[in-house]
This record gives sequence, structure tokens and C-alpha cells, in this order.
Amino acid sequence: MQPITDAGDLVFRIQTLSTHAAIGIDTEFLRERTYFAQLCLLQIASAEDAFCVDTLSAAGSDADAVQALRRILGDPGCCKVVHAARQDLEVLWPQYGAVRNVFDTQLAAGLAGFAPQVGYGDLVQQLLQIHLHKDQTRTDWSRRPLSREQLDYALEDVRYLLPVRDALMLRLQLLGRVAWFEEETLGAAEQCESLQVDPQRAWLRVKGLGELDPARQVLAQQLAAWREQRAMRANRPRGWLLPDNALRDIVLAVPRNEADLTAIGELPEGIRRNSGAELLQLVAAAGIPDPPAPLPRRPRPDPERLALVARLGDRVREISRTLQLAPELLATRRELERLANGARAGGVFEGWRRAVVGEALLPVLSPR
Repeated sequence: MQPITDAGDLVFRIQTLSTHAAIGIDTEFLRERTYFAQLCLLQIASAEDAFCVDTLSAAGSDADAVQALRRILGDPGCCKVVHAARQDLEVLWPQYGAVRNVFDTQLAAGLAGFAPQVGYGDLVQQLLQIHLHKDQTRTDWSRRPLSREQLDYALEDVRYLLPVRDALMLRLQLLGRVAWFEEETLGAAEQCESLQVDPQRAWLRVKGLGELDPARQVLAQQLAAWREQRAMRANRPRGWLLPDNALRDIVLAVPRNEADLTAIGELPEGIRRNSGAELLQLVAAAGIPDPPAPLPRRPRPDPERLALVARLGDRVREISRTLQLAPELLATRRELERLANGARAGGVFEGWRRAVVGEALLPVLSPR
């Protein structure tokens, strides 16, 4: 089957889906050389049919076709079944808006006892005993024409989504975990409400900047925001404009002049030459004293706190074995550290986790 390239054909196909309670969707895209992902193919499946939309053709740019897709993807009355949904929703959002009523098969599988990051192919194999061919994973989806093998691969990624959803729902019902899944789905939907990165919060995504003095935090925020805004305007990966390692080293070293910048080994020569003056202006605007304050010393690990985290982890693993769930679905290491630091609200003390794991951890947190 050839992908749909005609806008009128796409509008008609979407209209035929308007009465369906659920559809499966998947995307094929490129983003290695751009900031914004380039959506190349959109696959849609119903209970009776599966087809591909060539989003690089008129079917992906015509106003009526785009509006038809926006309507069905945003229709809360139609369930959209997606595997590992966040990346697909992020790719669809700029042109088609928010996707409503999402059933994430990876999320459901985790609560049904599968590995938390189980792949779609493994899930189809285990639930439906169907083997998927994964020989097109490195395809350049922007090249045309697409081969029969590429289209078959793309359609396989949606053809079994609805049967997988039905099988997972049955398991969740038998395990009494449908309410857990609904709660997790609501939380995931809230996280996806804003899929675009806020430049002023971009620095929080850079590893290694967690323990900074306030002045360096200002510099980290300004550098990351500058990089994010430039990357958006140029539609280039943020790391091309300033690698994370270089950003982190600038924040730690606080260079004052070109010689200081040159001494930062992680800063590529081209970036120093083309953007060095702007980087130094950002450093100056942060108002960091010269010399800058020494970096905060990392506190020594508290043996008692580490021992408490270990005991909490042991208890979580015991519960996970009983439930046949991955421990990290019950409580992450960060959550256990938060509890060891005295937190007694949120996290495992909210929703279904409170009765399943939170209350079981209270004796560990407050032994008699």
C-alpha cells in the first residue's frame, strides 16, 4: 500500500475513522540535524485498516488535511493507542496540537508485569506470538520514494496496537490494576501539556549543575536559555551550538576573557570563534564576583541516611516481587532518598502507591 499523499484522500480516510472508539498511531521522523523533529510519516490503524500518511507531501501541509488530523488526534472521545507515547506526542504537537485520550501500551505493560521499558516488538511477540521484522530501524524516512519494505515496517508498528491494548487491559483487569493505569495515564497527560522546552528552565536538564552557588545558577540559566533560543531560531540541535560539557565548564570556570575561553578544553574552536564574545557577555551579565565564590563542597554521605535508603530499597523490592512489578515503578532511588531526607507527602504517599507501598514503608521510616 502506497502512503497517502493527496490531501482530499486523507480527509476522506480520516472521516471514515470518526466513528471508531480507538485508533493506533505511530510516527517516523528525523531529528539528528535539527532542533525540531521533522515528521516524515504518520501511521494510523483502526480495527479494520492501517495506512500511512506522507506528511512531507500535500497530505501533511494542506490546511483541510491538517485540520482533519488535528480534529481526530485531539478528539477526547477517540482513544489513541501509542507505544512509549511521549516522543510521538512531542513530534506531533507543533503541527497537530495536543493528542487527547492516549493509551500508552508501554505504560500499561509496566503495570501488567512486563519490563518498564519493554519494546513494542517484544510486547507483540509475548502477547500475540507475532514476530516483527526490525530491519528498517536506521531508515532515512525523509527520502522518497519509500520502498515496500519500509512501508511494511512502518505499518507493522501500528497494525497490532489495538490487539495489544485489548490484551493489556485484560491483564490489568485480572490484576485489579485498571485504576492504577488510569491514574498513571492522567499524570502522564499532565506532564505532556507543555511539550516545548521553556528556555528559562532549560538549564535544569543539564547534568552536573545540581550543586551550584546562586550566582553560578544565574549564569547556568542564562547560558542554557541563550543556547535554547538560538537552537530554536536556527532549527539546529542545541549541542551543535554549545555542548553540555562546554556549558558546564563555563559555569564552573567563569571565564573572563578570550584566553580563559580558550583554556576550556570542551569548548569547540568554531563555537569559541563565532560565539565567544556573546558567551563572555553572558558571563559578565551574571554578575559573578572576581574571583568567583568557591564551589560548594559536596557533603559527605551520611552513613545512617545511606543505610535507611538501603532498607527502604529492600522493602520496595520485597513488595515488587510479591506484585511481580519492577521496583522502579513503585519507587525510584530519588524517591527513596527524598523519604530518607524526611519527606512524608507526595510520591509514594499519593494515589494507588500509598496503599501499595507508601504505608508499608512507614515502619521502616519510623521504627519503634
